[in-house]
Amino acid sequence: MGQRLKQLSEWVQQQAAAQEMEVDAGLQAVSGDASFRRYFRATGPEGSWIAVDAPPEHEDCEPFLAIAQAWHAQGIAVPRVIASDLELGFMLLEDFGDQLLLPQLSEATVEQHYAAAFEALRQIQRTTDQPALPPYDRVMLAREMALFPEWFLTRLLGLELQEEEYHLLGLVAKLLIESALAQPQVSVHRDYHSRNLMLIDDGRLGIIDFQDAVSGPVTYDLVSLLRDCYIDWPDERVRFWVEAFRQRLKQDGLDVAEQGLFQQQFDLMGMQRHIKVLGIFARLWLRDGKAGYLDDLPRTFAYLYRVASRYEELAPFVRWLDRRVVPAFVAHPQFAGKQIERWWQ
Repeated sequence: MGQRLKQLSEWVQQQAAAQEMEVDAGLQAVSGDASFRRYFRATGPEGSWIAVDAPPEHEDCEPFLAIAQAWHAQGIAVPRVIASDLELGFMLLEDFGDQLLLPQLSEATVEQHYAAAFEALRQIQRTTDQPALPPYDRVMLAREMALFPEWFLTRLLGLELQEEEYHLLGLVAKLLIESALAQPQVSVHRDYHSRNLMLIDDGRLGIIDFQDAVSGPVTYDLVSLLRDCYIDWPDERVRFWVEAFRQRLKQDGLDVAEQGLFQQQFDLMGMQRHIKVLGIFARLWLRDGKAGYLDDLPRTFAYLYRVASRYEELAPFVRWLDRRVVPAFVAHPQFAGKQIERWWQ
């Protein structure tokens, strides 16, 4: 057992004793994620809990704790915080089990599960401004999209971008940012998808990984769910769900755009997200050695390509993708021979 894991195990025993709970010796590894956080299960006669190791030199637990406590108090199904130590980077949380939404999604179940996800999302968007969430502003939106040329285009695909190409990317980013900022601003989970939603034994849809929540565009979490980087649905079905959710927002008294403009805002918000995610997935492989995200790159790129193809003002961007990016993507050793181009044809 590593020194830090031993320290976490001892800390969990101390917290359990303080809560008058009995916990077995030792922790069972549950999972890691795209960050430096690690998760372990502590078990005992009364149930189980999740112990989180978030090294303070890499992770700041304070936003997670503040949001978890505030959202839990407002009835949102986030894990209850049992104990925490910010200095050590340890947390003890309610255990939601192991059943992620993703493997449970199918043609037969998606309507039921997404209905629950839509309702949970409405709850998040209606949260009061406690704690105060940072704004998803122009600077943050632009900084996220800068990951695309650096990590996906240059470092992964090996492209040497010219000044006019950076200029084109800047024009696309400006369009996407203006669309995002024109939308009603609400509480945004920022990674609201099928790997961060859990089916809990009591029938609730549990929500995890919300520590990066911001105040931002009303379509952001909706596009994270419906154009999920880990599972995809026919465009016609997605449009139906988007309009149904827009109608719910109107019922909630939110001043949302009319149907056509709202769909465009949803589309452009998705482009911003998928440009960012292409950079993040490439970075996770190249910098952190996490190859598991490579298989999701073709789907993510396909979202970007297909949506951009629908809008006349993005035609130069699509032509550039066709000329420069698609050939490099298809020829890359990680994807060669896998017929990845079928995703966006």
